[in-house]
Amino acid sequence: MPANSLQVLDRDHLIHPVMSFRGHEKHGVTVLQSASGMFLRDASGHELLDAFAGLWCVNVGYGQESIVQVAAEQMRRLPYATGYFGFGSEPSIRLAARLAELAPEGLDHVYFTLGGSDAVDSAVRYITHYFNSTGRPAKKHFISLERGYHGSSSTGAGLTALPAFHAHFDVPTPRQHTIASPYPYRNPVGDDPAAVIAASVAALEAKVAELGAENVAAFFCEPVQGSGGVIVPPPGWLKAMRETCTRLDILFVADEVITGFGRTGPIFACHAEAVSPDLMTVAKGLTAGYVPMGAVLMSDRIYQAIADGLAPEAPIGHGFTYSGHPVSAAVGLEVLRLYTEGGILANGEARGPAFAAGLDGLVDHPLVGDARARGLLGALELVRDKAAKTRFDPAVELPHRLFEAGYRNGLIFRAFADGTIGLAPALTCTAEEMDLLLSRLRRTLDDVLDEAEVRAVLA
Repeated sequence: MPANSLQVLDRDHLIHPVMSFRGHEKHGVTVLQSASGMFLRDASGHELLDAFAGLWCVNVGYGQESIVQVAAEQMRRLPYATGYFGFGSEPSIRLAARLAELAPEGLDHVYFTLGGSDAVDSAVRYITHYFNSTGRPAKKHFISLERGYHGSSSTGAGLTALPAFHAHFDVPTPRQHTIASPYPYRNPVGDDPAAVIAASVAALEAKVAELGAENVAAFFCEPVQGSGGVIVPPPGWLKAMRETCTRLDILFVADEVITGFGRTGPIFACHAEAVSPDLMTVAKGLTAGYVPMGAVLMSDRIYQAIADGLAPEAPIGHGFTYSGHPVSAAVGLEVLRLYTEGGILANGEARGPAFAAGLDGLVDHPLVGDARARGLLGALELVRDKAAKTRFDPAVELPHRLFEAGYRNGLIFRAFADGTIGLAPALTCTAEEMDLLLSRLRRTLDDVLDEAEVRAVLA
């Protein structure tokens, strides 16, 4: 079908996620047709280096033939198996066991979802059940971070602390609260690691004291805040927050939907600080985006309390038709094999220092106020005044200018509304591809800087 016909069909029928309906009608769709490695090709034949791994998820790159073969073989053998009525399938059982083996200590139980948003919702439901089961029904309040992202479902969108996910959706609810992001570049206490950590600990303590510890169920956080602008907290922050939750008798939930599966270096970001959360949510890199799947990893303490919370034969009333889907699970097993036995995790760790150095090398650019990275997750924050850290006025439409310039230069990245560029290259990235990414990124910054409307407002 011609691309123009697809554009008409798209405009008339397909609702895109997190888009202005009217804006998308005006600008139209860019149809992606094929991909290989780190490169995409659109319907016009334009080749693009994908520096964002799809949506932080295609960690193993495009076109891994072994994944395709595994999926096809599973579809032929057993394309669907329900997890209801005591049934199961070998791939889902083996994947649960493998995740428990790789996860932080104590996360022995796995519930499969379709993605990150419903993993967060599932975690909230299980937490609610846990506190009701253990005779603490007042513990219903949840705390997350400003600029945090925990999905766009009816529950998770309230834990998400980004305005677009709240507007006209009647969230957050009165039981959902936030504390300040660690955000070293813009933290009122400065960027000293000890001060940033102390401020976050004090903020969590104060919020729990305000609500009453007897009323607070859990604290949700990302080890690195993704959709809030790739906010990288100082080393030791995650461990300090885990220890604070333990001391305050609230559950600690690590949202590793973005950071999991090598994105920040180790298989899970929690490993870097020897942190064992009470629950952990994962998705994206679990199947590297090839098929939908997410999961909640649960500690044995939580599992046993839920199991004993009702009569022995009473069902725990939470389930999805596609939980533990055998094709997704088979893909997940193969993706994990590629990470651990295929050298992809090691390659990602090897590329991390060059990625961080490359971003740091762009701080001299007139538009760049801050560069930050952990593993292959990074960002450049653009400002119009470096000394004052002043953002661009929305009227300049900097995100649109950045994305359009990147597209012309054959580069895809995330252009956040506040003028931050988010980057998440595939863990398969070669040294040559990293050099190409960084050179195209600098060229994109130069092109945007040359636009009269941008140069006019620079300090």
